[in-house]
Amino acid sequence: VQLQASGGGLVQPGGSLRLSCASSRFTLHYYAIAWFRQAPGKERERVSCLTSTDNKFYYSDSVKGRFTTSRDSAKNTVYLQLNSLKPEDTAVYYCASGDTCRTVVSPRGPGTLVTVSS
Repeated sequence: VQLQASGGGLVQPGGSLRLSCASSRFTLHYYAIAWFRQAPGKERERVSCLTSTDNKFYYSDSVKGRFTTSRDSAKNTVYLQLNSLKPEDTAVYYCASGDTCRTVVSPRGPGTLVTVSS
């Protein structure tokens, strides 16, 4: 499933952004959707996952309490709300899908750059 992440930009520390993950060909309601990020010189990190069947969500410790993922089935879009941003959140963010959060594949589509800087 090819997904498109968007909504990145430049934001000051403490600020917020909302990222979107969409597909023009597939109905995202039927898939678990995970968000990943990769900072320069670092390995890719999975930061969240939203299940398809019961809309449960999981977050990495690095973003827990600051990031929130949600689904708008009418718009065929999954969101990642980024609050209380820190410079270490600077990365390219990607979304990817799977039947479950355990089977989410590595992102294949282009990501969106989030830069947190004053």
